[in-house]
Amino acid sequence: MLNKLNQLNNLEILSCSSEEFERYGKIISGYDFNELLQYAEKNTNIPPNGNIYVGSVDDMEGIAPLFSFLKNNFYGGMDVQIGYCNGNNSFLNGLEYHKSSEINIAVTDLVLLLAKTTEIQNNEVNSSLVKAFFLPKGSAVELYQTTMHFAPCKVTNDGFKCIVILPKETNTEISLEEREILTEEDKYLFKRNKWLLVHGDKQDLIAKGAFHGISGENIEVKF
Repeated sequence: MLNKLNQLNNLEILSCSSEEFERYGKIISGYDFNELLQYAEKNTNIPPNGNIYVGSVDDMEGIAPLFSFLKNNFYGGMDVQIGYCNGNNSFLNGLEYHKSSEINIAVTDLVLLLAKTTEIQNNEVNSSLVKAFFLPKGSAVELYQTTMHFAPCKVTNDGFKCIVILPKETNTEISLEEREILTEEDKYLFKRNKWLLVHGDKQDLIAKGAFHGISGENIEVKF
């Protein structure tokens, strides 16, 4: 699959097991995600169009003892949420980050488009700095706090499925009108624990208050 993707794309797509990925995150070991993967495979759907994100699913968070291990070990006692992002995306569209690590578990093969927060210059990141990484089905990765990401990209016509684990209430709604801008970074705040820069192609998100901060090509992953 990885060789095929690199033949079809001008953008180099690397493996999540490559040395280059270490700037952005790491492969997670020591946790048994099998029951969680089986649940997501059988009980979550890919929408006919677009993407769906569900931040917290009771049944997924009810899988023991995994939930306790993630809360008490991986996140050091912080409350966490387990949900999913499924869809049909093929484009970069945006780059978000959190003040915490994020766990992504590939329920299907997928590609992540990543950049570093340090690459934001003058309220902008150029898409030429974005790197692409292939996650094979079943792989689990930690994306560091300083790693910008967005919805995964599909690598087949069937779409993608990805489990997403974050601190509790991340990506929930906040009142942007009540925001007091003290720093440039405050302009990127879009939802709770979610700072977001989007490409000009995403006028729908810009209309909702997302910050237009990505220049260059809106990268497409072809398959």
